[in-house]
Amino acid sequence: MSIFKPSPVPRHARAEVQQFVDELIRIGTTDDFLSEHPGYGFNGQCRHIRTRQIGQRLLDLGGLDLMQWVFIKVKRKVGKQLGAHLEYAWAEIGNWQA
Repeated sequence: MSIFKPSPVPRHARAEVQQFVDELIRIGTTDDFLSEHPGYGFNGQCRHIRTRQIGQRLLDLGGLDLMQWVFIKVKRKVGKQLGAHLEYAWAEIGNWQA
């Protein structure tokens, strides 16, 4: 029995997923994933619109396993607080729960 868990990244989407990881890190460090006010790239729930689009695409590509994998990668780069913001920004995408 192997303790190694295979990557949830589909082979055909590796480059796309890496671009999403990089983009989420940039969004988190420049804009944040949440805002105090809607508008200027944030929806009515003050969640970053592009962040939610990426989350939905990840769900379509590989489900919650892929979203979780990307979340962990991004959180390692942006830190605990921004990781929590990303977690909340993705709330209600599929069965993602903040």
